[in-house]
Amino acid sequence: MKTGNLSDLVVFVAVAQESNFTRAAAWLGVSPSAVSQTIRGLEERLGVQLLTRTTRSVTRTEAGERLLQEIAPLLDQIHGHLGALSALGQHPSGTVRITADEYAVRHVLWPKLRPVIETCPDVAIELMTDYGLTDIVAERFDAGVRLGGIIDADMVAVPIGPPMRMVTVASPAYLKRYGAPRRPEELITHRCINLRLPTHGGVYPWEFTSDGSEFRVRVQGPLIMNSALQILDACLAGVGLAQVTDAHAQEYINSGALEEVLGGWSEMFPGYLDALRRE
Repeated sequence: MKTGNLSDLVVFVAVAQESNFTRAAAWLGVSPSAVSQTIRGLEERLGVQLLTRTTRSVTRTEAGERLLQEIAPLLDQIHGHLGALSALGQHPSGTVRITADEYAVRHVLWPKLRPVIETCPDVAIELMTDYGLTDIVAERFDAGVRLGGIIDADMVAVPIGPPMRMVTVASPAYLKRYGAPRRPEELITHRCINLRLPTHGGVYPWEFTSDGSEFRVRVQGPLIMNSALQILDACLAGVGLAQVTDAHAQEYINSGALEEVLGGWSEMFPGYLDALRRE
């Protein structure tokens, strides 16, 4: 047996609560005749009279009263849920998961995210510090901050920071004791602090350019670490040479705590990019 659709029940509830076809029609924004026709069709499909009409009033039958008591709360719940969904477009809410390295979290993301936390109380931000190239989709991240535009094919990226350089640096104490390399090839005789990225597995080679061509040098040394900030600490302590981004090292170069070497073999590359899942 066909019972009509949800709009028929909305019309019935309006008439039953107003006890008047004209007022119900005005509230619904339709004509009284359309309301009357809808009620008549609903009663025919249900096979029961829902309303008793007279020239002066509209009253509910026993069946109509029962239907009103059962249907009206459900319709209110539906309207409430739909209203809540509509509010999502006006008031951001939910959890945003982002993966980035330590420097990006501290210096690139945090200055931008702090106002969001203060102005959007229904938004929760999950920041995961990671130097590996995390699979953003598989790990259910909404975005990942990466250096130099290394992203998967199913991702899109937008720049969120200026271009950078990889700089080779050492403390004045180290340079006084061991001297400064004049060419990248001389690094094989120096104590270097290496970086191991989880995604690559092996020790990351140091990168240089010459006449527009890129080349890499495999260096050796007393330390292998997986964090640029840890490498900087060891370099400041005079353990060895380090290769980091100029963003990491610039404040120490400016203060004299570190000195740049081999500056003629480094060039600019894209800075931090925000990699997003492609919809």
